[in-house]
Amino acid sequence: MKKYKVVIDTNVIVSALRSRNGFSFKLLSIIDDERFKVFISVPVILEYEDAIKRDKTNIKLKKADVDYILNFICFTAEQRKIFYLWRPFLKDPKDDMFLELAVESECDYIITFNKRDFEGIESFGIKAIAPKEFLKVIGEKYE
Repeated sequence: MKKYKVVIDTNVIVSALRSRNGFSFKLLSIIDDERFKVFISVPVILEYEDAIKRDKTNIKLKKADVDYILNFICFTAEQRKIFYLWRPFLKDPKDDMFLELAVESECDYIITFNKRDFEGIESFGIKAIAPKEFLKVIGEKYE
């Protein structure tokens, strides 16, 4: 069985922490699953933390809970160092860090709700995919 390599966009992490309903929460709840490997970098983790801890995200978790979740992501994911930059490649310069990580990690997918923001990444052999689509790819049952 193929073990997929993925990078998760910030919007999926934020969505998962806003509500226990939905595909992003399901994905986050199985982040340590053996069917796929999540890759992170220091800039990506800092982006997650910044986005989660902003007041306007409406995430109703205690700071300690957020820190625990971020630490768990760091523990289960494989950290990579990025030594090269292609910036700018994507429309939104903040998304380039996810592409750089995905290319360096030889990922199959970037999991995101904003697939249009990642147009052109197919040239790197990477596909932008929504959480629901990825859960289907790995054969995860969801309701």
